[in-house]
Amino acid sequence: MTGGDPDGLLLRRARRSLAAQNMAAVALILMLFGLVVAWVVARGQRTDLERSLLHTAATEEDVVDPPAGSWIFRLDPDGRLTSTRHAPRTFPDRAALTRVRSGGAAESTSVDVDGTDYLVVTQRQDDGVVQVVGSLATGEAERHRLLTALGLAGLAGLAAAAGAGTLLARRATAGLGDALARQRRFVADASHELRTPVTQLHTRAQLLRQDLQAGASPDEMAADVEQLVAGTGQLGEVIEDLLLSTQLPTGAGPVAEVDLGVAAAVVVAAFAARAIGQNVELALDPDPDRPSLVHGREPALRRVLTALVDNALSHTPSGGHVTVELRTDDTRGTVVVSVRDDGTGFDPADAARIFDRFARGHGDQRRFGLGLALAREVVASHGGTIEATGVPGRGAVFTVRLPAVRP
Repeated sequence: MTGGDPDGLLLRRARRSLAAQNMAAVALILMLFGLVVAWVVARGQRTDLERSLLHTAATEEDVVDPPAGSWIFRLDPDGRLTSTRHAPRTFPDRAALTRVRSGGAAESTSVDVDGTDYLVVTQRQDDGVVQVVGSLATGEAERHRLLTALGLAGLAGLAAAAGAGTLLARRATAGLGDALARQRRFVADASHELRTPVTQLHTRAQLLRQDLQAGASPDEMAADVEQLVAGTGQLGEVIEDLLLSTQLPTGAGPVAEVDLGVAAAVVVAAFAARAIGQNVELALDPDPDRPSLVHGREPALRRVLTALVDNALSHTPSGGHVTVELRTDDTRGTVVVSVRDDGTGFDPADAARIFDRFARGHGDQRRFGLGLALAREVVASHGGTIEATGVPGRGAVFTVRLPAVRP
């Protein structure tokens, strides 16, 4: 998609928005997970240390060999205070010792000394009071390492979330892109399909006005009026069929037996005025042996014939000939419709791509438009095939084969 394509810009914005939302959601989940883990670990470390200090306070009978990272202070009944060596100068907590010695309950508090947290447990032991101080620095270092690991894992998770979010956003907006493409395609199809019937209606209305200006009698204008009424009905069918094509998958929809000979006669009659105006002989050569019956949707099949005849008249000069021929191939069980003209023809190298949308010819850069592409889609949806052969300056033949109705 180009940078100026509004649909492409809309898709890119939607994808970026979805990817950003996915990353934000993952980041929030990782952050909450990290906070919960850090809280659980800190809580567990504090509980374990507190239990260890309580056990030490209850079982140590001297202050000689405390556990690593802890210090013991003992206040004897006679008021003598002893402690382990190298204890922090801020300790012991004499106020806590006094309270517990005076009959207070055992205490457990946290103290921050020069940026280091300590857990202080004070309780009675025999006749004295024991206070055990444990450093939380080791636990904090472990938490820092854990948080660092979680942060690195979070960054990796965000990178993975960015890639996954982008991929999921593309998948999520694939349907939107397809819908926008089908919308553009429908607009192009509708404008192309409606142009021919509207032109025909305009031509018939002009003929009717000429009859009125010439003072023609009602009986003389009856044929033009009938053609005008038939044209408006066909226009409605084209619109209905276009709307149906946007709601149903290819090949779906109500089908019935369609006589292609009758449909071809209607199309030839619709183009008769145009052919006369171009001085082109337009003829119908029906199957002389039997009706050309197929299963399908008559408006869609009539659009195929309309596209082929319109294409033939568009490339046949004055004095040329266009023939619509119908035959039944019993060997293959198909009805064959051929639209022949002796007009400009086309390069045989274009035969394989002539049914592509808006394809251009190799030599003269001839543009084929949508009509033939739509005709191929309709024929394919009816289980048939369409092919073209041509020679520059010597005309072209478009051949449609559809499964015949079996007796």
